[in-house]
Amino acid sequence: MKAVVLAAGEGTRLRPLTEDKPKGMVEVDGKPILTHCFEQMAALGADELVVVVGYMKEAIISHYGDEFAGMPITYTHQREQDGLAHALLTAEEHVDDDFMLMLGDNIFDANLEDVVRRQREDRADAAFLVEEVPWEDASRYGVCDTNDYGEITDVVEKPEDPPSNLVMTGFYTFTPAIFHACHLVQPSNRGEYELSEAVDLLIQSGRTIDAIRMDGWRVDVGYPEDREKAEGLLRGEDAVDASEGGSGEATAGSE
Repeated sequence: MKAVVLAAGEGTRLRPLTEDKPKGMVEVDGKPILTHCFEQMAALGADELVVVVGYMKEAIISHYGDEFAGMPITYTHQREQDGLAHALLTAEEHVDDDFMLMLGDNIFDANLEDVVRRQREDRADAAFLVEEVPWEDASRYGVCDTNDYGEITDVVEKPEDPPSNLVMTGFYTFTPAIFHACHLVQPSNRGEYELSEAVDLLIQSGRTIDAIRMDGWRVDVGYPEDREKAEGLLRGEDAVDASEGGSGEATAGSE
């Protein structure tokens, strides 16, 4: 299974850490965020990486070159930061089967393998790692509704009145059908082509999307304090609250 990593974002909320580097190259516990992402993809059995770059792309390309841990790397370029669906479409011509997708500003220590197993064994149309967050924080995320079978029935991006407190975490598996849905997405109120809208189109077309609840932790490294949180968790420091997740406001393809 190929792995697509979205790493085109500028990381404006991470300044001053991103004044001279793209967000994916900010170091967490001694290595870039993208290295953490790539290592996790390798552990999940990815046989090739497709990395979507944009802001200061040369820093990423020169650092990793054309392979990582034996996995060939193909780079695609998101020229304008127009949202995650827009970023994903740049990888379309390089993906022809089921694939993993990770936002390149997330660090996980969680059951990602359960998502991949569901895709491989059950041939799901898609599977997402999801987590429950405090209700007051849900409006920062892509919020999911599920049915009694654990299937996602609705996704809303950063809703003012969240229908649930179950949110997408930034790790997914898809079939190539997601690309067709991305082509149909219209700009949101934020002026971006939202991945959540593409997911909703898949659901409306009758596709089945399984929600896999997270067992472990993840941090969306959107602000400098999120980097500190991730470092504490990676070092096993009990003082860090894993349940807080991350800021939830940084998006690898648009910020």
